Amino acid sequence: MPRAGLTTQRVIAEAAAVADEVGLDRLTLAAVAQRCGVSLPGLYKHVSGLEEVKRGISIAAIRELTARTAAEAAGVSGREALGAISAAYRQYAQTAPGRYAASVRAPTPGDQEYDEVTNQALAVISAALKGYHLEGTDLVHAIRMWRAACHGLASLEMAGGFGLPESVDATFERLIDALDREFRDSSAR
Repeated sequence: MPRAGLTTQRVIAEAAAVADEVGLDRLTLAAVAQRCGVSLPGLYKHVSGLEEVKRGISIAAIRELTARTAAEAAGVSGREALGAISAAYRQYAQTAPGRYAASVRAPTPGDQEYDEVTNQALAVISAALKGYHLEGTDLVHAIRMWRAACHGLASLEMAGGFGLPESVDATFERLIDALDREFRDSSAR
């Protein structure tokens, strides 16, 4: 009989907390079971395995990150919106490293729920970049550039990859300025 109060959603939430503590790559079902106060076999009454748990963390993380970026971009446009969504992205990576790592995982082809949350995320980013008047492939390239830049900075920062004494915050602002210039130039072409 499943433990009272334990649901698949709670298992995913507890697994996300473990992933934030130890890293997504070090997440184990044994650690999740311990955190949930059940035996490992008892955990299988709620999830089928580690891949289901990681998928659940991915979907939850994308939803969280999308909500944060949407909230930050509300009511602003252009460089201000770009800076706001970028700062929200960076802060999420810093404060929820395991969930953040799950958010960049590629979905299994045909996973409708995963497709829906990623489409919502793309809609928020597209709306935030609307002030640049980018469309079609230009918008796709802009979103990819933005994501690569933010992910690169966040990943290096989390790994301790910036050892020089200059401010990473200043580098971050320059990165956003460079993206802003590129996106304005792209829309003028």
